[in-house]
Formats: sequence, C-alpha cells, structure tokens
Amino acid sequence: MSFDVAVLRAQFPALLGGAAHFDGPGGTQVPTAVADAVHAALVQPTANRGSTTQAERNADDVVVAARRAIADLVGGDAGGVVFGRSATQLTYDLARVLSAGWGPGDEVVVTRLDHDANIRPWVQAAERVGATVRWAGFDPATGELTADDVAAVVTDRTRLVAVTGASNLIGTRPPLQRIAGVAHAAGALLHVDGVHLTAHAPVDLADLGCDTFVCSPYKFLGPHCGVLVADPEFLRTLHPDKLLPSTDAVPERFELGTLPYELLAGTTAAVDVLAGIAGPDGTRRERLLAAMQAVEEHEDALRVSLEAALLALPGVTVRSRAEHRTPTLLVTFDGLDSSDAYRYLAARGVNAPAGSFYALECSRHLGLGDTGGLRIGLAPYTDQGDVDRLLDNLRGFLSERSPG
Repeated sequence: MSFDVAVLRAQFPALLGGAAHFDGPGGTQVPTAVADAVHAALVQPTANRGSTTQAERNADDVVVAARRAIADLVGGDAGGVVFGRSATQLTYDLARVLSAGWGPGDEVVVTRLDHDANIRPWVQAAERVGATVRWAGFDPATGELTADDVAAVVTDRTRLVAVTGASNLIGTRPPLQRIAGVAHAAGALLHVDGVHLTAHAPVDLADLGCDTFVCSPYKFLGPHCGVLVADPEFLRTLHPDKLLPSTDAVPERFELGTLPYELLAGTTAAVDVLAGIAGPDGTRRERLLAAMQAVEEHEDALRVSLEAALLALPGVTVRSRAEHRTPTLLVTFDGLDSSDAYRYLAARGVNAPAGSFYALECSRHLGLGDTGGLRIGLAPYTDQGDVDRLLDNLRGFLSERSPG
C-alpha cells in the first residue's frame, strides 16, 4: 500500500505550530480524531460501568471498545487487556504480584538495554523477597542484544526475563522470539516492554512469544495511559491486592478504581487513526498490520537518508547501530554538549531533546554516563521537510559551535 504522509499530517493540529517534531519517543502529537473522542466521552452522560442507565452503558461501551482496539493493535485477546495510568505503573503492579511467589534462590533477568521502567520494578521486587538479579549486557559497539547474551545469564532458577521490544534510547530491536525460547526452555516467564516497539512496527504477541506485554497509547498518537496485555487464562492465576467489594473478574481485578473513560475513548480513536492509514477494506486487525508495515517502511526510508547525512557531519557520532532497529537515532558531538544542540535546535523550531530518557543503564553501558545524547526520533507524521530542517540546523550548530 502507498503511504501519504501529507494526508496523515493534516490530521494533527499541533503540526500547524510550525515545529519539526523529533520528540515522538517521549510522546507523539495527537490527531484531531483523538481529541474529539476524548471530548465526546467527557460530555456524554457517564457513570460507573453498568447496564441499567444510559450513562452506565456509555462507560461500559468505552471500556469494551478500548480493549478490543488494543487487542487488534497487538494481536492479543481483549479479555487480557488491562488499563492503568502508565506502563511503568502496570509493570510495578505486575512485579509485586509475581514476586509474591519468589524467594531466596530464585532469579530474575533484566538487561542493560532497557528503560528503567523495565528494570527497577523487577530489581526492587527481587530485593524485597531475597531473589537474585542477573544482568544481560549488550555490545556497546554495535548496540546489539542477542539471545546468547540472555542465555548466558538464564539458569534453571530463573523465574522471569524482562526485555525491551525496542530500545527507547538507541532503537535496538532484540530478537524476541529467540529470547522467548531461551526463557521458556528454562521454565521462566518473558515480560516485554513494548512501549517503543508498538509505535513503529506491526506487533503480534503470539509471534513474539511473550507472556506479558506493556505499551503506552501516548507513544502511538493517543492519550496518556498505559496498557498491559496477557492471556486471560494466565491473568486468572494472579491475585493482586484489591478492594473487597471490587470485582475479581479478569481483567478488571488488576484495574484499581474507576478507569479514565475519556482516555480509553481516545485510545480507541488513536488505533482507528492508525488503521485508517491502510484504508477502509478488511478487518481492523488486517488494516493495522498493513498500516504499521507502511509506517515502518516510511520511517525507515527517512531514517536511512538521515543517518547517512548525519554520518557525513564532522564530529558527529551516531550511537544507534543495531541491524534491526526503530527510526531512533542517538547522536553525540565531539567536544560539544548535546544539551546545547537541543537548545539550539529548539530555538529554531526543531524539537529533538537531549538526555538519557530513563534508559540510564543503556546510557552508562554506552560510556555516556547519565548524560546520554541528542535523541532524534521519527514518527509516522515525520516528512522529508522535517528531516531537511533538522540537518540544516545541525550544520548551523556545528558551524557556530565547533572548537577551532
């Protein structure tokens, strides 16, 4: 299918502000349809979910629709879709309930590649119960995290392996299928942080082989909330702390308090916007697979040309080098502070932030300490004009600021 970025861009009021947005890894801009869905959910009659009044039915319809939308997006079961404030919160919740069955002698594997939201919840949960944390490293020269890297630290005492679907700092996409094989061969669960991956590529949970998966709608054109997806049968084996009168049904037993119905309505709208890229024909799942494939190809074509231009700039090092990765480039400058580049670009309407973006272990493993670098993140609405502006202004920054 063809991908018309101009048609997509026309749906984003924020782009009328004139900035070129390379800040999508921290949260994408929002299309009009998403804002309209949030507004509609807020102004229609709404109450706690139920089936008696129209207000109760409206709330229930929003929740059911959002679960189905996420299930279509990632190839999951709507009955295993759990909503929460953020992927971080949901990971902490999951770590607490899983670690209730761990103890001394048990082991948990985390990686140096991950966002801290897929490290610290597991480390802290293990420490509380006396379990051991084992670390899988990655090659800082290539950015690659392999199944062998994970296998080197998995033992018959491993209870869970936590790994990212794609690094939010350097874009690396580990071989999840092979890592799943390593984890499951040891009798361990595989938890995947899919926050960055879901925004850039088609996702099929059965194909990935993970047991639990989290993502964040605000990274793929939606509002700020988080999602955990798992097999409902697996979720039925878990018993989180909950209020006595609240339902024990799955997935509701994991959702504490009243859900933010307006954000769930916006989530459904975001998924529909993505599906709309592929046109009207086919099921939503089929359209999403085609649309995300088109998004991936569009972003990757821009990334290839951008990366070639960056590599030609004097004193610029591109830290994103893995063979299989998202269109996310971490850049550092010889003798110059990445934060200065960030501010220089921002003053000229190009938004590309600097930092380590909560991927502290990854930044440190790359030899960048806690500083990280300039992160250039492409999104579905990025076009060649944005890339040209970025490059022109980076050349200006280097010309004005380079030593000598």
